Amino acid sequence: MTHPTTTTPSPLTHFDAEGQAHMVDVAAKASTHRVAVAEGRITMEPATLALIQSGSAKKGDVLGIARIAGIQGAKKTSDLIPLCHPIALTRVAVEFEVEAATNSVLCRSTAECTGQTGVEMEALTACSVALLTIYDMCKAVDRGMIIGGVRLMEKRGGKSGHFVAG
Repeated sequence: MTHPTTTTPSPLTHFDAEGQAHMVDVAAKASTHRVAVAEGRITMEPATLALIQSGSAKKGDVLGIARIAGIQGAKKTSDLIPLCHPIALTRVAVEFEVEAATNSVLCRSTAECTGQTGVEMEALTACSVALLTIYDMCKAVDRGMIIGGVRLMEKRGGKSGHFVAG
C-alpha cells in the first residue's frame, strides 16, 4: 500500500511532513522542571488481595517489588518506546493504595526531570510495569486479574503547560 506524499505538517509530532516516523527535535526547547503523574488499577479476587496485604504471597513482598519494578520501568522507558527520548530523571515515585471495597490496588506513579521534553511516558511506564509485576507475582493464584485505567492524571512544565485529567 502506498501513501500519498503530503507537505502538510502532521498534528502528530512523531511524523514529519512526508508522514515518516522520526524522533522529535527538542534542541530549541527550554529546559524546565517537568512532572507527570499517572495511575492505573489491578482488580483481583478477594483472596489474592488478602495475600498481598498479609505479605504472605509465595514470591514475597508484592507491593515492595512492584514499586522497584515501576521505578526501573521508568528508567528504561526510552528502551521500550521507540521514539521516546532518553531522559535524566530526577525523581520517580510509585505508590499503592489497597482498595478492599473493589478488590483492587490503585497504583500512582510520579516522574520528574529538568529537561527539554516531558516525562509523561516515564510515569505511564512506571505505572504499567508496577501493575504487570503485581500480576506476575500473583498469577499462580489468580490468572483472572484485570489491569486497567492506566492514564495520565497530571502534567506540569514545558510549553504545553499544565494538564489535569478530568
